[in-house]
Amino acid sequence: MTQDIEMKEQPAPSNSVSSASPSTLHHLKEIAGLIETGVYVREVRRIVRAVRLTMALRRKLKAPVLSAFLNFALTPGSDPLQRLSSYLPSEGEHDMEVDTATSATQAHAKSPLQELEVYCYLLVLIFLIDQKKYNEAKACSSASIARLKNLNRRTVDVLASRLYFYYSLSYELTGDLAEIRGNLLALHRVATLRHDELGQETLLNLLLRNYLHYNLYDQAEKLRSKAPRFEAHSNQQFCRYLFYLGKIRTIQLEYTDAKESLLQAARKAPVAALGFRVQCNKWAIIVRLLLGEIPERTFVMQKGMEKALRPYFELTNAVRIGDLELFKSVAEKFSSTFNSDGIHSLIVRLRHNVIRTGLRNISISYSRISLADVAKKLRLDSVNPIADAESIVAKAIRDGAIDAIVDHANGWMVSKETGDIYSTNEPQMAFNSRIAFCLNMHNEAVRALRFPPNSHKEKESDDKRRERQQQEQEIAKHIAEEDDDEF
Repeated sequence: MTQDIEMKEQPAPSNSVSSASPSTLHHLKEIAGLIETGVYVREVRRIVRAVRLTMALRRKLKAPVLSAFLNFALTPGSDPLQRLSSYLPSEGEHDMEVDTATSATQAHAKSPLQELEVYCYLLVLIFLIDQKKYNEAKACSSASIARLKNLNRRTVDVLASRLYFYYSLSYELTGDLAEIRGNLLALHRVATLRHDELGQETLLNLLLRNYLHYNLYDQAEKLRSKAPRFEAHSNQQFCRYLFYLGKIRTIQLEYTDAKESLLQAARKAPVAALGFRVQCNKWAIIVRLLLGEIPERTFVMQKGMEKALRPYFELTNAVRIGDLELFKSVAEKFSSTFNSDGIHSLIVRLRHNVIRTGLRNISISYSRISLADVAKKLRLDSVNPIADAESIVAKAIRDGAIDAIVDHANGWMVSKETGDIYSTNEPQMAFNSRIAFCLNMHNEAVRALRFPPNSHKEKESDDKRRERQQQEQEIAKHIAEEDDDEF
């Protein structure tokens, strides 16, 4: 007991950073070794794993640790080392870190790999963005893109795709996203010519985000339709593409396709990407309301999203009831939220759906009702509410929203008797749509399976088969240990 007390009374080390930094620096060195191995054996999966491990360490990155790693990975006195070091804050480095970096630099090769140089750019750029030094991040990202233009290696593609993302993010955070649109188009063209498929996917999503940020939906659709087919080599890029496609389809009034894209993006997104799934669900709720559907309460109030989706829950309730006054009050109450989400223009479209829902409830409740009472129940505040009610009822009858007739002579709306829905083809159509959805999901799962190339053309020897099985077991072990990348 006394020994434990004496141990607790010992003073803590004066340098907390120096005691923690060797661990982070050691992990960065292991990641650098993983990148080198991936380059030498030309296995891109190792570089993908290195990027994921880096994302797990991003909260632990400090300026002294980065400086020590730059001295380890880059040639002393080289131009990349001086440029990257200039972006880091000039703080006094600890002795332990300087000694470690010096010994590591002596042990490292004289001419570092180009992949390691690109990785150093990525590390510094992530650090600057996390530290909210956006101007320095813009300069660093521009320098990294200029360096990437001279590299044409498939082992650089994974690192380059992450640099493209943070390049766009740094300009978006400073409000200068329009400045890099031409550069992104040029990079997409170069990636297409070099058959950099991951770079094509990333840059296409960045261009779509760039256009949608400024509400340029027509330009975004033209680019999307002319760009090479999206092959979905990255799950997170495919989710982003589906989300942007859903937004474009919504603005173009193609609500059925928009709903499918948005729901698929929300399902495919990893659990950790909560913010992305919230945005997908916000747009999906509006699209379903525009389609005349009422989302279930469990969908609107999902676990972990209750606070973010609260305005949309109240909006759904107003549309379900068909109360125009309640709808107006909810739209005014949460107008700032809808504007920040970019959905305010869609809220204006919902007014017609609210009126139609209220009219449907009236037609079910009354077999005959005067148009004046219809205008009163719908709370139409126009100059001539009876004439407006008559036109609204006529349009709803023409669109098939209600089954009724208008008695113009007496000013009545006469509802017809509701028939048996099971005597129509509607249940069969609903059943067919569900079967088609399940079949599409099965086909996507089959296409996602990966097989060894040319396995049907050549027979493996015993040594090759054992080597392939060992590699597959190692890859499966790595995948089991990895978490999904951040969105």
